[in-house]
Amino acid sequence: MPQQQVGLADVRAAAERIRGAVRRTPTIEADAVSHATGARVFLKLDNLQATGAFKERGAANRIALLTARERAAGVIAMSAGNHAQAVARHASLAGILATIVMPRFTPATKVVRTESWGARVVLHGETLAEAAAHAHAIALNEGLTFIHPYDDPGVIAGQGTLALEMLEDAPELEAAVFPVGGGGMLAGCAGVVRELRPEIEVFGVEVEGYPAMAQRLAGRPVVVGGPTIAEGIAVRDVGELPLAQLRRLGIEVLVVPERAVEQAIALLAEGAKQVAEGAGAAGVAAMLAHPARFTGRRVGTVICGGNIDARILANVLLRNLLRDGRILRLHLDIPDRPGVLADIAMRVAAAGGNVIEVSHQRLFAAPSVQSAELELMIEVRDTVQGDAIVAALEAAAYVVRRG
Repeated sequence: MPQQQVGLADVRAAAERIRGAVRRTPTIEADAVSHATGARVFLKLDNLQATGAFKERGAANRIALLTARERAAGVIAMSAGNHAQAVARHASLAGILATIVMPRFTPATKVVRTESWGARVVLHGETLAEAAAHAHAIALNEGLTFIHPYDDPGVIAGQGTLALEMLEDAPELEAAVFPVGGGGMLAGCAGVVRELRPEIEVFGVEVEGYPAMAQRLAGRPVVVGGPTIAEGIAVRDVGELPLAQLRRLGIEVLVVPERAVEQAIALLAEGAKQVAEGAGAAGVAAMLAHPARFTGRRVGTVICGGNIDARILANVLLRNLLRDGRILRLHLDIPDRPGVLADIAMRVAAAGGNVIEVSHQRLFAAPSVQSAELELMIEVRDTVQGDAIVAALEAAAYVVRRG
């Protein structure tokens, strides 16, 4: 693929093409996020797009660039996530037939959402690579135009409109950080920032299990894999066009641990009242994991997606409460007789705790002795109050284990 550069003029042209088809999302200053990170943080809310993610920008621009013949034939894309819905939606709006190839492991909800935009969904392969190969084969056989999720200048230019809007709404920025999967968004946005405001420092961010772009930029072999909550940026094969652009611009990509991403999801939900998927929270995760780069600065980032499963979100919020010491989980071995549970509950209440969940499992240590294992979930203000509750129970001769 030729190493075509995407610049400010391309992005401005894309902004005109997609005007009215893609929402111009707000950029807000997030006080709670600023307090937690030590930076003055501005959030670009692309989780408010119709499909819940920024991918609409690139898909809308690429579809607007189709020739009459290409429109008549239709388009095809490969995706297990946000790109699938973006292509399906904007093809439908343009009256163009869309085929989306998704791996067989794709959750049924994502398949249904993609089909709801009028696309033909083909399930094929056990991996993204197998699905991509099948999509290219269909494109060749049926004469369809393949819309790549990130390695396409039209898509890159569309994604760059995000930075154009963010700079208009928050001209005071000193730094900007963008999540990196295949690299299309970072490449488009970095090009805009460097031409309009070269004094702004631009960073990319990847999750530690999938630092493919950081590895490629450093000239190291790509070694990625494993489970991640940031599946939207869990990419092995980055785009060659984005890679060339990031090298030319000298962009640094930061790597963050899984825990920082979970903390960012919880911080955005509780503090900014914004739902973010793992990839969408990666920019905030970078500020939490690399405070020396951002503390005291005016920093812009994008919540690039909000499509997180409700059960995953609930588990993330619970784990964060446990880590912060606002939920206390205790295990006690107790004699199984009337009044013991009431005594424990009263002691917890006297210390200011609120029991929110109880699990009681009867044990039989000997024929004449009955005991039970008690697990309590207790809501507390902070770790100090949690320690006070444990001390009160231990003073009453209960054996207490945290966990």
